[in-house]
Amino acid sequence: MTHLDSELKQLKESINELFLMVISQLAKSKEALVNLDQDLAREVRANERRVNSYELKIDRDCENIIALFNPVAIDLRFVLASLKINSNLERIGDIAEGIANYVLYLKYEPDHDLLEVSQLVTMFDTSIRILDNVMRAYSQEDTNLARNVFKQDELLDQININATHVIAEYIKNNPDKIHQSLFTISTVRKLERVGDQCKNIAEEIIFYIEAKVLKHKHGK
Repeated sequence: MTHLDSELKQLKESINELFLMVISQLAKSKEALVNLDQDLAREVRANERRVNSYELKIDRDCENIIALFNPVAIDLRFVLASLKINSNLERIGDIAEGIANYVLYLKYEPDHDLLEVSQLVTMFDTSIRILDNVMRAYSQEDTNLARNVFKQDELLDQININATHVIAEYIKNNPDKIHQSLFTISTVRKLERVGDQCKNIAEEIIFYIEAKVLKHKHGK
């Protein structure tokens, strides 16, 4: 194994570690919200500093590989893709922290009916599953699995589209829960963006393996 191969292997391991951190953050933010576990929300907020620190480390590693080893072809695409995936993962970490911060403002457990009509738990579970799938696509260099992410994200998009109407109806019937409803629709929007970040990651995986650029293209 050359020195470059060793550095690329270490980079891949670091990205996989960041994937696991962010999946954990998202899962904990779900549990904190559904169970109004503010201690867990504080843990998510504290762990965000670790996510940010790891993102900066990976940035430096990518820059050093390019500067010191001048990679070409698929090796260069791998480093460039990893650099962008690193940024997408950090943004998902920010989303998990944002949800945790919301939990710290709550004074009571989320209303069960509101969770049901908004499909918020479904959004959480789908987001976590998509993130796990795109991590496996990256780790296994599986472009078919990466492409499946685009279809899986459609459920998040549909729930997001429906959210305004169903939550407006909920507010009409529960005017005393406007504040909670507004935070719920904000969380729906955040989780929809998790899907967008995962699609970005899937595009980068396909780029580095197949040398195909999917960004800004339709009908994926």
